[in-house]
Amino acid sequence: MAGKKREIPRFDQPMIETHCHLDYLQQRDTAETLQRTRAVNVERLITIAVSASNLAKVREIAASFADVYATQGVHPHEADAYDARVETKILAGLDDPKVLAVGEIGLDYYYEHSDRNTQRRIFAKQLTLAADRGLPVVIHTREADADTRAVLSEFAPVLERKGVIHSFTSSPELAEFCLDAGFYLGFNGIITFKNADNVRDVLAMAPVTRILLETDAPYLTPVPYRGRENAPFYLPFVAEKIAMVKDTPIDTLLETIYQSSLSLFFPDD
Repeated sequence: MAGKKREIPRFDQPMIETHCHLDYLQQRDTAETLQRTRAVNVERLITIAVSASNLAKVREIAASFADVYATQGVHPHEADAYDARVETKILAGLDDPKVLAVGEIGLDYYYEHSDRNTQRRIFAKQLTLAADRGLPVVIHTREADADTRAVLSEFAPVLERKGVIHSFTSSPELAEFCLDAGFYLGFNGIITFKNADNVRDVLAMAPVTRILLETDAPYLTPVPYRGRENAPFYLPFVAEKIAMVKDTPIDTLLETIYQSSLSLFFPDD
């Protein structure tokens, strides 16, 4: 059930939305969504590719708006559909100056929409693309801690800019491994959910310097707007909860996370 609604806060420090799916939003058009998002001091957004069918779409959205960027990659749900033709499209997309990372890639053993062996093989293929291009990765992992760790143990040393484990809901042990290997952890509206103590525990132990903000919109709408379609303009609720868990002043927290976001995705700024 949705909680009591209140006005979306606007903080003085700017934010970067590091993971959303603008092409999946249905309740309002992209221009309106971005207008509302800018109004709460979200300065830049990264809209994420997940399949062959939206590789071009996310680039089109990024090309249409100065503050929107994109990724190129195939989600583990779509690993069975990855072939040489798809890889050629990803490689071409990586030449786009507004494409910042390879993703969303990884392993998902919860739904298993694709065969596990195929998922591991395609994960490794896309990590190789990132390593070859010197790009960071945006990683999805669910119920696949051991294999995620095994794959990243092989590739972390050759990934110049590492990346982020987005929507982190895995074990503290995997979190420690990823942090030690140089990856960031992405947190979203899940940290506001009543039954997400395990995620808040990981957040509590993660250094503020290794945390990124995301919404994963249109999914995982934070309290107090659960029950509605998620959108990037709800990002302040994620930031607010992180500050509460970390017992850190919001402006201090946001300045640190902003610099981390720049370091990973905008190293030339």
